[in-house]
Amino acid sequence: MQEAEDFREESRALQALLAPLTDDRLQAPTQFKGWSINDVIQHLTVWNHMARLQIEDEAELDRQFHSLLEMDANLRKFETAFLDDLRGAALVEKWQSGFEATADTFAAADPKQRLKWVGPTMSARSSITSRLMESWAHGQEIYDELGVERQNTDRIRGIVVLGVNTYRWTYMARGTEPPGEMPRLELTSPSGDVWTFGESKTDRIAGLAEEFCQVVTQTRNIADTSLTVEGGVAEDWMAKAQCFAGPAVEPPAPGSRHRRENEN
Repeated sequence: MQEAEDFREESRALQALLAPLTDDRLQAPTQFKGWSINDVIQHLTVWNHMARLQIEDEAELDRQFHSLLEMDANLRKFETAFLDDLRGAALVEKWQSGFEATADTFAAADPKQRLKWVGPTMSARSSITSRLMESWAHGQEIYDELGVERQNTDRIRGIVVLGVNTYRWTYMARGTEPPGEMPRLELTSPSGDVWTFGESKTDRIAGLAEEFCQVVTQTRNIADTSLTVEGGVAEDWMAKAQCFAGPAVEPPAPGSRHRRENEN
């Protein structure tokens, strides 16, 4: 699956950013819930592994989900215990070997294979696209903390598609129905191509694909982007958009997620 290679390359780009950091620098807090860079990498390491278990060892996946429930579904407590609070360069090394193994597993999988997860099953393609999205979204807080401007590529198309496919989910998570047809999207990819989705004649969202990804992954408030948003439905969606699973989460406040001044 191309999505598996996109996940691999996005993870490798983040690994190159982390490679020169000292263990002390990896302790720095980010703008996401005060998580340190170590916390972010712990999170990615654990859930990349869980995704691999979907294909390789469903029984072990069930055991790990049971352990999570025994910890009252406290993700950070579970992740820290799973990794025996591994941190620093050793954690980065474990994450790197893990994402390579996960990419290999999904690259060889049937994209339509149904995989067990919390709640409904999902396709293998959806699972690895979710890993791409999480790696990209959580990677953003690290780029922001280090003051590095991210150089995106067209592999973010998978995240755009996930954002489109979760239009209805944004409202379901809030116990409501969408206020209308999904707005038309006219998004400029990193390579300069224009990606279009939707047929709405009244509502439209246009601009950079990477900024659309930032909004649907809640790494930026819509007010902190240059996206053009036309129509009431478009405005409502961009104020709530959520492409990830779980209960409804409010987007970050305007100005609260941003790239810090580069210290170098």
